[in-house]
Amino acid sequence: MENEFGPRYSHVLADSMALSELDSMTASVALNKGVKPKQVWEALCRAQDVPAERWLGVDIEPKQS
Repeated sequence: MENEFGPRYSHVLADSMALSELDSMTASVALNKGVKPKQVWEALCRAQDVPAERWLGVDIEPKQS
């Protein structure tokens, strides 16, 4: 969430935005109740109109061994 929305706004969204797809729970409440993180993330992305190509987040280079 922080990569998409920034460190401050992501916490505001997680704690205050009611997600209609998740019976109006916030992301924080849904996660605490055992909803899968992917389901919460995708509901949040749809609610915030995040383009589907950004749902997987920022590419991270693999560690070199």
